[in-house]
Amino acid sequence: MPRITFIQPDGTEQVVEGQVGATVMETARQHMIEGIEAECGGACACATCHVYVDEAWREKVGGPSEMEEDMLDFAFDVRPVSRLSCQIKVTADLDGLVVRVPEKQF
Repeated sequence: MPRITFIQPDGTEQVVEGQVGATVMETARQHMIEGIEAECGGACACATCHVYVDEAWREKVGGPSEMEEDMLDFAFDVRPVSRLSCQIKVTADLDGLVVRVPEKQF
């Protein structure tokens, strides 16, 4: 199972195992990662699962779709590495993925 590291705004890290085919958001919710609210349940209809993808993983994760970019307009402190975790599918290639939870989601 691919490992994903979630880093909180205070620097606390939580490494969890994700299931291939699930999303990073589903993985976060399953492991009760603080700051990933996912109010829309993964429908790309809110921005409450906003994360910052570590720069080393940015290319492998890929960029947001046009619909995701539109939803990111509702997130706080959007950066070039911003993604909605509901739109990132967990694959074996993402083993070791590192994402940061924005402070404003708390």
